[in-house]
Amino acid sequence: MTQTNPVDLSVFGDLHQGTLADRMGIEFLEAGAERVVGRMPVEGNTQPYGLLHGGASVVLAETLGSVAAAIHAGPERLAVGIEINATHHRPATSGYVKGVATRLHAGRSLATYDIVITDEQGRRVCTSRLTCMLRDR
Repeated sequence: MTQTNPVDLSVFGDLHQGTLADRMGIEFLEAGAERVVGRMPVEGNTQPYGLLHGGASVVLAETLGSVAAAIHAGPERLAVGIEINATHHRPATSGYVKGVATRLHAGRSLATYDIVITDEQGRRVCTSRLTCMLRDR
């Protein structure tokens, strides 16, 4: 059964406590099967040159897309990432980056999301696409 209504964001606090998303400071701002929005601080997630690490952008993208796929899958199923790609467009050096995962395909066995990450000025920092396999627990 697909969850189409927005999800109560308070459930993510305990669920992600102690995970990579928690350690990187990812916050969820909106969550539903069709769209998940979150943000992550640049500080603490940089490479030695002070730029947002490309791997941090990928972690944000996979986190948001996986949450959306899990909501689509429903509580009796799992969403497992099987493919991700990312194109890094420009650096971010301070503040927060915001990611928006938008559903491209949601079937019985696969879900694919387009994730756009922008800086605080609304400029595109990274574009990613994630495909998750949906399976029974």
